[in-house]
Amino acid sequence: MAADALAGTYLAVVAGASLLAISARRFQPSDRLPSLEGWALADRSLKGGWTWLVLGGTMFTAYTFTAVPGLMYGKGAPAFFAVPYTVMVCPLAFVLLPRLWTEARRRGHITAADFVRGRYGSPPLALVVALTGILATMPYLALQVLGIRAVLTAGGLFPHATGSDLAMVALYAGLAVATYRHGLRAPTVISALKAVAVFVSVAAVAWAVLAVLGEPGHIFEGAERRMAESGTGPGNSASLLLSTPQQPAYATLALGSALALLMYPHVLTAGFAAAGPGTLRRVSVALSAWVALLAVFGLLGVAAVAAGVRTPDGGAEAAVPMLVAQTMPAPLAGLVFGALTIGALVPAAVMSIAAATTFVRNVYVEYFHPTATPKRQVRIAKVVSVTAKIGAVAFVLGLRGQDAINLQLLGGVWILQIFPAVVLGLFDRRLHHRGLLAGWAVGMAAGTVMVVAHGFSPTVVLGSPGGPVEIYAGLAALVLNLAGAALVSVALNLVSHVPIRTTRGWWPGGRPQATLMPRDGSSEP
Repeated sequence: MAADALAGTYLAVVAGASLLAISARRFQPSDRLPSLEGWALADRSLKGGWTWLVLGGTMFTAYTFTAVPGLMYGKGAPAFFAVPYTVMVCPLAFVLLPRLWTEARRRGHITAADFVRGRYGSPPLALVVALTGILATMPYLALQVLGIRAVLTAGGLFPHATGSDLAMVALYAGLAVATYRHGLRAPTVISALKAVAVFVSVAAVAWAVLAVLGEPGHIFEGAERRMAESGTGPGNSASLLLSTPQQPAYATLALGSALALLMYPHVLTAGFAAAGPGTLRRVSVALSAWVALLAVFGLLGVAAVAAGVRTPDGGAEAAVPMLVAQTMPAPLAGLVFGALTIGALVPAAVMSIAAATTFVRNVYVEYFHPTATPKRQVRIAKVVSVTAKIGAVAFVLGLRGQDAINLQLLGGVWILQIFPAVVLGLFDRRLHHRGLLAGWAVGMAAGTVMVVAHGFSPTVVLGSPGGPVEIYAGLAALVLNLAGAALVSVALNLVSHVPIRTTRGWWPGGRPQATLMPRDGSSEP
């Protein structure tokens, strides 16, 4: 009976999400011609509440809500870097997203690569920004599938692998149909149910944990004691206290992850869909509610340790689902599992839309079909969106889950390397587009080598006058990226002898929209 109640509640939540996805057609104007902006950005019409729902629902994924407490369960205090990292995202979003939105609206840009193309006039630089975004997004999309599988299996809904895989395929098939027909409007309406379900669920789980395990002080004492009994107490690899050698890695992981998150195509897609820059500023402040939610999920990892939860080897992300099944009544547990599943559907839909839009705008139209009509662009984007979902499911079914995690870790390092082209270009254009391209190549190569050479670890150990220091590999690669871009830009400016007049004055190197001055010094070219 308990299993039936759990499955019934779970299916009711998922069915509600499906009905909301179908109702997305009511938000779509019937008098507008098909356009990529309408399908991918909902005509840039989302007001504050909807923008908060879809942007928060896209940034804070279901895998995040299981991986962060899982990392806390397995590694202790270092896992909590996710909280200061998301705290830093809020002011960064407050500054960057409104300005990017304004530029995108003025120039008709839909993707970050569009902005780079318009800012620097460099198709190769725009292409590498687009391809980097797609490459970084695909393993992230696969992780959402992995999160659903973990919830279904650990929660006992489909204890056998075949059953959970079939359920996962069915969920993604429904999502693919909804996004194919309604674009961004489908995950937007689903995000409303996600927010309600996730916030209610975490409150219910926290209440159940406190009722079973006692006050927070007892929970922390119990977790520390169990870590000590297992030989992983303070001074070892896992502890509830951050050791001095771990602090540089903790700080650089938080900073690097915050800089990287806003570069992902799915985050920018959700941001560009807002109704205006004022909306984005208000939403950036209100994102702190999602940060608090993530902090509570992280603490649930500590509760899982205190409760004596035993996850399978290599499956620490199952800690929270197993804690829920152990401490909550079946109907409420089904609600939590349904909320986590919906939590994966929203970002997965936006990721596939963002990847498809980037491909169409910056690869297909730019290099293969420059005269493609808006209707054809939408049709191709829909097909690519479905293909991306199919590829993510096939990836998870065909390979080990650890492969998706490793590639997503690499994706975080890769996406950080477009930060100079996008963000620095937003405020200044002193770096030459060829310098940015060279810096991107240096950062991509260095970051990939560092991560792979250290066994797909996000941190690397570097020598310093004070001794070895462990830092985030992506941030180290970004420093090399910036250094390479600056050096090449200076070199190109030094070797250029023909002065060029630009829209912003004189510059001794090539710039977009530039005109050569004639030899007679007249004002006409």
